[in-house]
Parts: sequence; C-alpha cells; structure tokens
Amino acid sequence: MFQNKARSHTSPDYILLGVIISLLLIGVIMVYSSSYVWAEYKFGDAWYYVKRQVLFAGVGVAAMLFVMKIPYSTWKKYARVILLACFILLFLVLIPGIGMVRGGAQSWIGIGAFSIQPSEFMKLGLIIFLSAFLATKQKYITSLKQGFLPSIMLIFTAFGLIMLQPDLGTGMVLVLTCMILVFAAGARLSHFFGLALLGLIGFVGLIASAPYRISRITAFLNPWEDPLGDGFQIIQSLYAIGPGGLMGLGFGNSLQKYFYLPEPQTDFIFAILGEELGFIGGTIVLLLFLLLLWRGIKVSLEAPDLFSRFLALGIVSMLAIQAMINISVVIGLIPVTGITLPFLSYGGSSLTLILCSVGILLNISRYTKI
Repeated sequence: MFQNKARSHTSPDYILLGVIISLLLIGVIMVYSSSYVWAEYKFGDAWYYVKRQVLFAGVGVAAMLFVMKIPYSTWKKYARVILLACFILLFLVLIPGIGMVRGGAQSWIGIGAFSIQPSEFMKLGLIIFLSAFLATKQKYITSLKQGFLPSIMLIFTAFGLIMLQPDLGTGMVLVLTCMILVFAAGARLSHFFGLALLGLIGFVGLIASAPYRISRITAFLNPWEDPLGDGFQIIQSLYAIGPGGLMGLGFGNSLQKYFYLPEPQTDFIFAILGEELGFIGGTIVLLLFLLLLWRGIKVSLEAPDLFSRFLALGIVSMLAIQAMINISVVIGLIPVTGITLPFLSYGGSSLTLILCSVGILLNISRYTKI
C-alpha cells in the first residue's frame, strides 16, 4: 500500500494559491454586482453585502495564511478534540434560543452582529478526524466490523444531527466527501453496494417525510407546473443564464437581480455571473474549479504520508462536490438544495472555513515536490 515518504519543506503550490485568490476576487466582484440592488432597497446601502464580504474574505485570507504555516500533523494530534467541539456545536444549534432559524432551517448560532453555521465546521472537523482514523486503521478498512462500520456510523451520526436542522444540502456534501475517503482507504465494494441500497431507502424516506422536499422534486421535474411557487427559483435562474449568451449582458447589467431571482448573492450567484459575463465567464469559473481539483488531487498523490493524503483528498473533494452541486442546481440539472458556491457566494462562516481548509491543503503542498 502507500509508503510514508519524508519530504523537506518547500514553497506552497503557487498555482493552487493563484486559483484560490482568483476565485475569491471573482466572488467579491460578483457579490457586489448581484447584491447592490437588494442591499440598497433593504439597508439603504448598495455596498452593504460587499463590505461584509470583503471583511469575511480578509479574515479568511489571514486565517488561510496562518493555517498554512501550521504543520498538517498538528491537526492529527487534535483530531478528537476538533470533532468533539463540532458535535457540541451541532447539539447547541438545535437548542431553542441558541439556534437561529433562517430559510426554514435552524442552522445558525448568533455571535454579536455575526453568526456561524456549525455544519460548516463539522464538514472540516469530520474530514480531519476521518483522515486520522483511516490513516491509523487502514488495514482494518476491509473488515466490516473493525473498519467500515465505525467509519459509516460516525459519518451518519453527523449527518443525522445536520438533518435535524434540517439541512439536506450540507449533509449531502458531508456524506459524499466522507464516502470518497472511505473508498480511497480501500473499503470493499460489496460493503458499498449494501450501504447504497440502505442509503437509497433512507433517502427516499427523507424526501417522503418532508412535503417541501417532495415539492422541490416535482418543481425540478416540471417547474412550470408552479411557476410562482416551488418552480420560481429555477425558472428565474434559467431566465438569468439564457439571455447571457456567449459574452453576457455586461458587468452590472443583470435584470434578474432586480427582485426576480431570490438569493442572487448566495446560492444563485452563478446565475447572475452567467447572465452578466455569459458562457465565457461561466467557463472561466468552471476551468478554475477544475484547476483547483487537479492541483488538489496532485497534492494528495504527492503527500508524504497517509494522513496528509487523506486530508488533502477530503478537502479538495468537499470543494469539488459543493461546487458541482451548486452549479448543477443553478442550470437545472438537480433540484434546489440550498448549497453555496465555494469562494464566490456571500457568507461569513462558510467562506472562512473554506479558506481555512485550503490553508491546510497549501500546507500539505509544502511537503511535496509540486
């Protein structure tokens, strides 16, 4: 199997860093363009959202640079403490009076003028812990009782707490990311087939248990059945992307942000980008995410030991899955899930945690020959 390879310190992967900064800058610019109409209407300040996003980005970049200096092995040492803290936050957010309800989900904890989303912390915390667990117990991963089941039980415990909020989109990203790690560790395909069958039954049960999820499925299949209700978001998203054409309507010239498309600066920011910057702008963003995926996988393959390999793979998989789900929703390939687009969408805890995650990835790249 993998052999541990000691490497001397090198510079971080500057291509990866360049991609991250590029996506972040595009995000800040598009947050302004997509939000200034709503910000002016709601707060009397067209710069309201972009000023906060610049603050979040500044804090996030500072955190990324700080984390980039921390040896990745430190995270393995504190993996249990980090996971425990994440579980405590997930329990706290469910307590009335502590957890805040937004968009029908009790997913936030208010801290002064700002708020944090514990499920975002759990994604990174579980990746760190699972990477440490799989690196230590990899020889047992083919065993159902000793390796596979403990990993799966931990993953679905976190997923269950997230679903109590409920937040199916974040839960999906967490489960898919962790499944990639378990698969990469060498789990048996027969175990995955059995899990897939149980997962399909459970997924159908989750959809059937909540009427709004059924509505989202039917709206996805035929949004024109309810154009002013459940089908409204996807119809308005497609109305944004369609007129964009090859070159777009031009920066700042979106029509859908004028109170047509809900959440233009968060979940549907890619739709506004497509409307204003067209197919070319959208393609550039997609290519940047593909470049991020390639460099991240390259870091994982060149990492010096099992823990760093799993950790790098988990981080880049999380970002790729989240981007894929968000863009798929925006262009109408899958039902609405409420997932933000990494680096681009407006948000504090999400952006900060993403930048901390890539800080870890950049640190691992310092131990490779990239």
